Amino acid sequence: MRWLLILFLALFMMIGGFLLTPTPIDSQSWQAPVPPALSGVLAPNEALQQAELLAKGQVYGPEDSAEDSEGRIYAGTQDGKVVRVWPDGRVEDWVETGGRPLGMVFDRRGNLIVADAWKGLLSIDPEGAVRVLSREAGGVPFRFTDDVDIAPDGRIYFTDASSRFVQPEYKLDLLEMRPHGRLLRYDPATRRTETLLSNLYFANGVAVSPDGTYLLLNETWKYRILRVWLTGPKAGQTEVFANNLPGFPDNLAVDEQGRYWVAFPSLRDEKIDFMHGHPWLKELVAKLPGWLQPKPKPYGLVVAFDGRGQPLVSLHDTGGQQLQEITSVNPSGGYLYFGSLHNDRIGRLALQSVPGLAEGGL
Repeated sequence: MRWLLILFLALFMMIGGFLLTPTPIDSQSWQAPVPPALSGVLAPNEALQQAELLAKGQVYGPEDSAEDSEGRIYAGTQDGKVVRVWPDGRVEDWVETGGRPLGMVFDRRGNLIVADAWKGLLSIDPEGAVRVLSREAGGVPFRFTDDVDIAPDGRIYFTDASSRFVQPEYKLDLLEMRPHGRLLRYDPATRRTETLLSNLYFANGVAVSPDGTYLLLNETWKYRILRVWLTGPKAGQTEVFANNLPGFPDNLAVDEQGRYWVAFPSLRDEKIDFMHGHPWLKELVAKLPGWLQPKPKPYGLVVAFDGRGQPLVSLHDTGGQQLQEITSVNPSGGYLYFGSLHNDRIGRLALQSVPGLAEGGL
């Protein structure tokens, strides 16, 4: 009986200590829309099972990728490196940024422009010399530099996913559900950085249209894609391009036919959607160790949209055996390249083998 009492008191103290521990977030309520059915264009398939795997077991977390003029694939990894994968399959540790390279794209001069979550907006020249282009805008430092793209006029558009939480704390940003994200523009001519949009719910992937008239921006926590007009009569205006998506949209890219390819690291989670209506519950969950917090189901998903925001085709790996937690999809040289935040491979799939892509005028 004495030991039972001691156990009860210990448990009481543990629970009391947990409840009295300050929460790391100031959560806001949000009513998530009912998820769309995975039917029609979004119906599950196993198309991603056909992807070949590059650098399997030789990279960790190749979140994004870019291809140079010689057909070499570059990707940023969890340990702060930019690796280079040669056409013969050889993997080379090319550059170490000292941060966490995420989004990347080549400029006209062959420099690799990188959104590094810790270091800011970087430029890496063909010899591997790293130069910081920007670390802050409007006096507010970047805390989570995320994705990047370059317009036809050479100006660089990129995102700061959260001005409050750093990259390893992205789940806290989700649970807090407050608009800490920004869309930014860097002008190489003036070396100035300006904020184009703020108050975004995790500003993530960005892709400039081929003609430079607008860009698309993923607002991950709101399950939507925004269109931001850059030129013309609508310049400066923002509208919803695609809404109530089936998962959390991450990076996106546009191909030569004007199709926008969007990567989804995970499907919608009904537990997360439920918790969004109960801030007190999210504040409790935020105090739990990571292994007790909700985890996404292993799944691979990519969706292509037309210029009107209509889905054209979806690629799935329903068990996540071949590709899962896909954070980027980049069309290049007739292929789609797939990155992941934690996986140990880069996926590659020939565009011509994508089921349904050549049908219906896609």
